[in-house]
Amino acid sequence: MLWVAVISVFFAGLIGLVLSLLTLPGIWLPIVVALLFQWVRPDTFPWSAIGVACAVGILAELLELVASAAGAARAGGTKRAAAGAIVGTVVGAVAGSLIPLFPISTILGAVAGAGIGAGLMDRSRVGRSWKESANVATGAAAARGIAIVLKGVFGAIIALVLIVGAIAHAW
Repeated sequence: MLWVAVISVFFAGLIGLVLSLLTLPGIWLPIVVALLFQWVRPDTFPWSAIGVACAVGILAELLELVASAAGAARAGGTKRAAAGAIVGTVVGAVAGSLIPLFPISTILGAVAGAGIGAGLMDRSRVGRSWKESANVATGAAAARGIAIVLKGVFGAIIALVLIVGAIAHAW
């Protein structure tokens, strides 16, 4: 049963990685799989490993949530630009998903949406030039791209913590 659980968490981690790259909450999939195995056979995963995995997941979600907003703010954008980056990310990811190059188009849509949303909201500020707003847009888009990659890394860490925890717990 241990190896079935380990292999299941591994594949859930791979699927979760793809979902995370699509800006979906895929990092939680290995945790859900581990909890299901824990429910069926309570000694499969140590609760400490599940707890660490949940903490890493929460950290990753928070990082992703604020990344594009922080990128916009760091480039001199306003709170309005930060909000535009967050909304633009969601709209861009959905719009990108409609393009036949799925999943690449979804990722590019999220990154472009963050930049466009931040730039347009920043430009709506009185006295802002297009160049200043373009800098804010670039900061938001770059931060979103980095956040997507980092969330994938966090997802891999979650799967690794659970796999190592289950194997160590068995011996």
